[in-house]
Amino acid sequence: MDPTIEDNAVIKTLSDAIKARGYDTLTPVQEAVTQPELGEADLLVSAQTGSGKTVGFGLAIAPTLLGDMERFPKASKPLALIIAPTRELALQVKRELEWLYGKAGATIASCVGGMDMRDERRTLERGAHIVVGTPGRLRDHIGRRSLNMNALRAVVLDEADEMLDLGFREDLEMILGEAPEDRRTLMFSATVPRSIATLAQHYQKDAVRVTTKAEASQHSDIEYRAMNVSARDGENAIINVLRFYESPTAIVFCNTRAMVNRLTTRFSNRGFSVVALSGELSQNERTHALQAMRDGRARVCIATDVAARGIDLPNLELVIHAELPSSHETLLHRSGRTGRAGRKGVSALIVPAKSRRKAERILKSAKVTAEWSDAPSADAVIARDEERLMNDPTWQQDISEKEQAGAQKLAELYSAEQIAAAYLRLYNSRQSAPEELSASGSDGAPQKRAAFGASVWFSLAGGRKDNAEARRILPMICKAGGITKEDVGAIRVQQNETFIEIRKSSVDAFVKAMGPDLNVEAGATLIQLDKAPKITASPRPNSGGRHRDNKPRGGGKEKPQSRSHTRSDKDYWDHNSGQEPSKKRPKGGSKSAPFAKKRPEDDLLGDGAVKRLKKKSESRAAKGKSKAAIAKGKRKKARTKAERSK
Repeated sequence: MDPTIEDNAVIKTLSDAIKARGYDTLTPVQEAVTQPELGEADLLVSAQTGSGKTVGFGLAIAPTLLGDMERFPKASKPLALIIAPTRELALQVKRELEWLYGKAGATIASCVGGMDMRDERRTLERGAHIVVGTPGRLRDHIGRRSLNMNALRAVVLDEADEMLDLGFREDLEMILGEAPEDRRTLMFSATVPRSIATLAQHYQKDAVRVTTKAEASQHSDIEYRAMNVSARDGENAIINVLRFYESPTAIVFCNTRAMVNRLTTRFSNRGFSVVALSGELSQNERTHALQAMRDGRARVCIATDVAARGIDLPNLELVIHAELPSSHETLLHRSGRTGRAGRKGVSALIVPAKSRRKAERILKSAKVTAEWSDAPSADAVIARDEERLMNDPTWQQDISEKEQAGAQKLAELYSAEQIAAAYLRLYNSRQSAPEELSASGSDGAPQKRAAFGASVWFSLAGGRKDNAEARRILPMICKAGGITKEDVGAIRVQQNETFIEIRKSSVDAFVKAMGPDLNVEAGATLIQLDKAPKITASPRPNSGGRHRDNKPRGGGKEKPQSRSHTRSDKDYWDHNSGQEPSKKRPKGGSKSAPFAKKRPEDDLLGDGAVKRLKKKSESRAAKGKSKAAIAKGKRKKARTKAERSK
């Protein structure tokens, strides 16, 4: 049976506040740190994010601050100092302690970067029982003598490991060095590496190590899902995941500010109520973004790791890793935003095929098991919408008097089927349409496309010697013939011509769209072939020890080239590869022309040499022009001087 609040002898004003919030029992961490035998001991506590540690250390230091009293006297010098790694976490801790100590009459002040330091100084001058702040700002106040530490009875380091990772060791040592030696020091950390143990040895006295059974299974309330996606479907998959789960609040983690800005713009355009949270935003902007999430004005928060460190959002049931985290610690930290205080949550990793091994390594290091599957398809999202619609409790509610007249009028005007169809249309209009995703194999690698089937080959005049490139021929053929790339089986660029494979079922429409002459564009005409052509491999460019005729230098037997070295995206494209041809504009050619235009000497010198020569020539011309202009100016000046002397 879970321990009740009364079983832990919590001060009455605090227990009343906890019950008013709807809690009848304590979490394992809260129970562990409020044991009577701990007394006034220093504590080193291992507590995962979302375990209720903020209320835990609030309860732990209460006897030290209040003694036998249930309410605080008038505020004067601070009695407790809470140090947190980020502004958002510090302000969040302040909000938690305000409701916990509200009935006890506590005055709580914050000192965080990004806020007006003069306002903070005036608040401290008026008096505060508890001060919550970030290391840098607290150090500034101590240096300016606006924060008096003489009366401190307790110091709490929240997420101590994160503060050390962020480089706050020097600040922490300065703050702890200024605090009274007879204070209590409580350190809360997700992990206890050597750096934390060393800090505890220097600034704690015989600290009691506190662990909980809940640590044995990290994030047991979080369902981890690893979702396979193709490389080009990452963002589309995120949209489908958001739509599939329809969490009241969701957070999408990115590795860079640029990715945050990109996703924020796209999701906003897709109709999601979204806010951004990154280091480039001001404190005021970040505060407004978080408040919008708490008020329900926004449903999706897109954030970087640093900006979202330690934040707690209500009803957060979904965490999406748009980009894989850099380490397993970051994975656990991100995922810990959900599944808090006994609530269930989902942590979804978007995993492109090339990142499969990295994802498996991170999950293994984090000691969590993820269920691997494809990202939700458009059909899966639509089916989930229908399920939500049919299970909505509104179907079971009685018709109110206000609704009676309208419902009766609709029933008289339209049939039940018309009303149902209209309701479905209205329901779907409020939802963002899901995205169609490419197929992805269960092993994380993209699946090969189905066999192309029966086909017809065509020949196009012009090949490698005319600088023909498959990546430019494909869109040209599709546009001229009114087909898609799915109807093109392969493109093979040969020395003097190019062969194009078209799906047999699409040939009639293709030929009709091209016209009787099969003209693609001026100077480019197709010829339909009776059978598949004989295709030869292209020579490997820049082959080093080979001449252009593909013979070894110095004679000897010619060696066959491997397939991987004889074809490129310029002369080879295959429907079954599932890859898009490069869209990079080739040098020397127009965007729409099938063949690039080069001067004869380009083949001898190479593009790089031609560019350098051209640049050098232009530089010499400019230099010569400059000298001529200077000489002309000197002559003019000499003539003017001679005329004046006369």
